[in-house]
Amino acid sequence: MVRYSKLAFRQTVHHYGTDLCWTPMILAKEFNRNKFARDSDFTISTAGPQPPTIVQFGANVPQELARASSLVVPFTSGVDLNCGCPQSWACSSTLGAALMEKRELVRDMVLETRSQLHQDGWDVSGLEKDINSPKGRSVSIKIRVHKDLRKTIDFITTLLAPCSLTTTRPIDFLTIHPRTRQTPSSTPINVESLSILTSTFGTQVPILLSGDVFTLDSLPFTSPFHNTLSSSSSPPEHNIPHLSGLMSARALLANPALFSGRNSCPWEAVEYFLNKTIKAPMPFKLVLHHINEMCSPGMGPSQKDKVALLNKQERAELMKVGDMVELIDFLEEKKPGGIGRM
Repeated sequence: MVRYSKLAFRQTVHHYGTDLCWTPMILAKEFNRNKFARDSDFTISTAGPQPPTIVQFGANVPQELARASSLVVPFTSGVDLNCGCPQSWACSSTLGAALMEKRELVRDMVLETRSQLHQDGWDVSGLEKDINSPKGRSVSIKIRVHKDLRKTIDFITTLLAPCSLTTTRPIDFLTIHPRTRQTPSSTPINVESLSILTSTFGTQVPILLSGDVFTLDSLPFTSPFHNTLSSSSSPPEHNIPHLSGLMSARALLANPALFSGRNSCPWEAVEYFLNKTIKAPMPFKLVLHHINEMCSPGMGPSQKDKVALLNKQERAELMKVGDMVELIDFLEEKKPGGIGRM
């Protein structure tokens, strides 16, 4: 989530059951060259909690990604290359989803990064064996799919070809967003493509799904770690037996408690986020955006999921507040029982 997955928000979603958090996409080239970019783009906690965090980079040069990864891994759980961002500014710079047409370059970036981290003394050669090592770090990528799924299969096959450092695959895990670069987010994910890709590669590499994870009980498929209980008499058409995890972005903005099993945002999550924001500040406009998202209707399919903490008129008033003091006072008036003082 570009700009929005700052430390206070990562701490909030981790508190409500998210196992692994991602940073906003950070441009590796600027991160390497600019101290201001490093200070503003990557914030960690020195007092806790420090959620398990993957730093996601946008890059198109192997040495840039390797160098940026070397700078952040002492403070994080791993690094991830974004090959899924569809925004025009990213694609015009051969970043994000534009990399889906450059599979050899993506592999080179992954191999260069893993080699650099190995030289730095990090445990990056054992894959799953390094999970419990204090120096274990992951190297992963996030992708979209091609209109012709055979190109995606070729892309993943190239990435999974054995390398000398691990003797097996070069990536620890793979996140798939089953939409093409041109597919709008209003169009449902392509579950059939996800099913084919997980059936083909799910026993070779852990695969996570990104896209349309709005609530845990409304996914359009079943998998081993969750069971979709549909209100209709017919079960979901697809079962995805080799799926290893779920990633959420838009829905998690609206409901940071999603992975705790809640279908809409509770007031306590708003209060928890505000507490963390006081200790890990971010630009006030971002704070306001987060609160507006949390207080808006949820993204679940049922009507009860659409219940909002604030109505439309109250949210319009919310967007007019000018600073944190005004914001806390405003929410204290609206929340039953008030907002706890921080």
